Amino acid sequence: MKIKKASFAGSSTTLKGKPLFKAPEIAFIGRSNVGKSSLINMLCHGAAIEGKGGELARTSSSPGKTIAVNHFLINDSWYLVDLPGYGYAKLSKTQIAELAKMNNEFINSSEQLATLFVLIDGRLPLQRIDSEFITSLGRAQIPFAIILTKADKLSKNEISKNFTQIKNELLKQWEELPPIFLSSATTHQGKEEILNYIEQVITLYKNSNK
Repeated sequence: MKIKKASFAGSSTTLKGKPLFKAPEIAFIGRSNVGKSSLINMLCHGAAIEGKGGELARTSSSPGKTIAVNHFLINDSWYLVDLPGYGYAKLSKTQIAELAKMNNEFINSSEQLATLFVLIDGRLPLQRIDSEFITSLGRAQIPFAIILTKADKLSKNEISKNFTQIKNELLKQWEELPPIFLSSATTHQGKEEILNYIEQVITLYKNSNK
């Protein structure tokens, strides 16, 4: 798959506020400052982006910048959905609870959700907050895949070691693992594999909803 066209379709804080045009949703979520916006921009690099000056998602060195569910219409046929991060952010406890509620409503109740990508910092061992979030997806039977970000920040041996550690930790709770991708927003590692997987997911979604 190649993303040729991307446009901002709207922000919402409830399901009722989603764009009226119904299309498969491919959502992205991760711990605050995991590199989600950079990954989204990497996937859309080279596309005609309407009204965004070349970048689809706003990047920042400060966590907690995404405070709503953002829909981007891709190739006029599906949505890339940028969800607020979970975990630490420079927000009040009330705001953090509101974002968690927003995420939970979308993930568990959006009828158009085709899959959810969970982003994990590839430089680190599996964090408890990520493990707990992934476990909650399994209990709710939410289709998801995992992307390990920032793969360029470590040597090949180091990233391979972390990759193996994360898989082994997950296998303590899972009999079968979801797809796991290595990515780098800087080198574009993983771009083709992730976009091809998205294409497969959308095809399956459309076939099951005929």
